[in-house]
This record gives sequence, structure tokens and C-alpha cells, in this order.
Amino acid sequence: MTDRILTAAPLTAEAFHSFGDVIDTQRAPDKIINQGMCDRYTDLAKLDFSDGRAGISLFDAKARHLPYTVDLLERHPDGSQAFIPITPTRFLVIVAPDAGGMPGAAQAFFTAPGQCVNLHRGVWHGVLAPFEAPGLFAVIDRIGSGANLEEHPLDRPYIVTAAPD
Repeated sequence: MTDRILTAAPLTAEAFHSFGDVIDTQRAPDKIINQGMCDRYTDLAKLDFSDGRAGISLFDAKARHLPYTVDLLERHPDGSQAFIPITPTRFLVIVAPDAGGMPGAAQAFFTAPGQCVNLHRGVWHGVLAPFEAPGLFAVIDRIGSGANLEEHPLDRPYIVTAAPD
């Protein structure tokens, strides 16, 4: 077993700010549009690419369950990544600060229904992990030449054990 236990916290903008943006409607809308029938929440994520362009892809991910072993973290040095669930699936977000080119101490968050995340460029993170049910996600990220992926296998994995309330 491992002594590196992660307890996943609810995802909040304040707790997640150093890793990326929480995309949701937990604030007042910027505008009311479409003849008063639609609330618009504008510019909710900082998309950041060193080169290339923004692209929209679909990721169809298998469900993860607790206890969940995190034995690999990855990052994308040339572009941010936004994960937007299409299915009503909550997901587990594992992130870690950079510590000299390697992942630092990881943190775990569970999204609430309707929450999305945008991971800042270069942030270490776990793989896409829908919780308890498969999930289809729209992913907005960098499309361009060259590798935009660094993987770091963990010698000492983390175990996520606690489900949110």
C-alpha cells in the first residue's frame, strides 16, 4: 500500500486557481440574451497556447472507481486543456504544482454536476477520470506540430479513497 492518500475535495474556484479555471455558472451572468431567454457567462477560461490553434476534440472515457490509484501524472507545456462533460458525469481531477520539472504534492478534487475545468498550460495532472460512470467530454486544447505531452510515472503512487458527500 502507500502512505500517499489523497482525499478529494469539492472543486471550487478558490482552491483550484493555481492549477486552472473552474468553468460553471456559480456567479451572475454577464448578459441576458436571446430575447431574455438565455443567460450568458462570458470568457470563463484562459485558453493559452504557445503556438498552433485551439481545437475541439471528443474524449470518451471509461469510468473510474474508488479506491483509485494515481500512478502517472502528465502535463502539456504548449497549451491549456479545457474539459467539458457532455454526459452528466462527475469527474475526479488530480493536479500537482511543478517542483523543478517534476510533479510536486498532488491534490484531488471532485467536480459537481455542471462543472468543467480548464487546466493551465504546464500544470501536472492525472488522466481523465469520470467517476462511477463513463463520460463523454468536449476537450478544447492546442492543435499544432510537435509533442505537447510530458508524462511522469510515479514511483510512489497516490490512492484516492474518499468519495464526496
